[in-house]
Amino acid sequence: MELTYYGANCVRIVTKKAAITIDDNLSEVGLKSITKPGDIALFTGAHKDPIADVKLFIDLPGEYEVSDTSIQGIAARAHLDESGQAATIFKVIGDDIRVVALGHIYPELNDSQLEAIGIVDVLIIPVGGNGYTLDAIGAAKIIKKIEPKLIIPTHYDDNAVKYEVPQSPLDEVIKVLAIEPKEAEAKIKLKSGELGEITQLQILERQ
Repeated sequence: MELTYYGANCVRIVTKKAAITIDDNLSEVGLKSITKPGDIALFTGAHKDPIADVKLFIDLPGEYEVSDTSIQGIAARAHLDESGQAATIFKVIGDDIRVVALGHIYPELNDSQLEAIGIVDVLIIPVGGNGYTLDAIGAAKIIKKIEPKLIIPTHYDDNAVKYEVPQSPLDEVIKVLAIEPKEAEAKIKLKSGELGEITQLQILERQ
């Protein structure tokens, strides 16, 4: 499995049989969309605009099997839920690796959500805060409950990204998480069984 970060909350996952894009809202923040024909497109929030030529489009809870990939959408409360907004946590299993993408959720998970999330190899988690998404404290609380093997932070301050709300710098987030990050990479390739039992923090450079 290969993971690449493209800014905001967008990560692309490539397995032996599938390519999955998560939260490709890049055109809304001044960047270029990276979704390709044949991709599986996942959105952790409601997405009104159609995505042309994708293999599968999902922005709601449910269970799906496609291209030797298991996808489970888990209902969650959105971080900004004043208007009754909902969010979807996605668990993707491919190449025997379990990846969870949280999206902009409220920093409390109940027992049924935690049970559905289960064992996590890779956790993709926004950390920018300032009322828009999880901040470092909320992220740390969730990380402690989920206990992933590898954390990939997203949605932090980046001069190239035109966020609606200013986001916290990554170095401030790292201080709160209190986990020494691995060396930053342009992309990472993972194999089942290679991740250790101690939670690690992996910074992916925006591509």
